[in-house]
Amino acid sequence: MYFIVVKFHVKSEAAEGWEELVRPFTEATRNEPGNLWFDWSRSLQDPDEYVLVEAFADDSAAAHVNSAHFKQAMLDMAPALRETPRIISRQIEGDAWDRMGELEID
Repeated sequence: MYFIVVKFHVKSEAAEGWEELVRPFTEATRNEPGNLWFDWSRSLQDPDEYVLVEAFADDSAAAHVNSAHFKQAMLDMAPALRETPRIISRQIEGDAWDRMGELEID
């Protein structure tokens, strides 16, 4: 799978509206064939930072980046950002979250 984490530093005046801004992109991506997850979080240390954790089946990541909703989202998000987002994107084994062995809960 392709496992991707992206950090978005949003302009302060856009931070509260970020979730609504990205809602169409989020919903469209979650409905893509091959999307495993697409989850947003907000930093506890910086209220202007949002983190996107996403994963795609190996053969569907390219279709995501080439989709109309991806291209539209890049246009929609750009004016709300303070800087270019930071990304880690890797192809890894697996297709789901593993359990954390160091902290097993019965």
